[in-house]
Amino acid sequence: MKKIWTWFKTSNRYKHLIGGVLVGFAPLNWWAGIYAAVVCSLAMEYKDKAHGGNFDWIDAAMTILGGGIGALLTLLV
Repeated sequence: MKKIWTWFKTSNRYKHLIGGVLVGFAPLNWWAGIYAAVVCSLAMEYKDKAHGGNFDWIDAAMTILGGGIGALLTLLV
C-alpha cells in the first residue's frame, strides 16, 4: 500500500485524479465531462512543456481517468 501511495504522490498524481473527477462531474453530462477532462489534461501538460517542463503522459492519464470517474458519478446521480 505504501508503494501505491508513493506512486500517487509522485508528480502530484492524486491531485490530477481529484481535479479530473471535479472537471468530469461539473458539466452534469457524461460525454461533456469526459471531453472536458481530456481537453483540460492535455492543456495542463502542454503548459508544463511550454514552460520548460516535461509532457507527462501519466499525469494526463490520471486526469482523464478522474474525468471518467466524474462522468460515471454523473450517470449514477
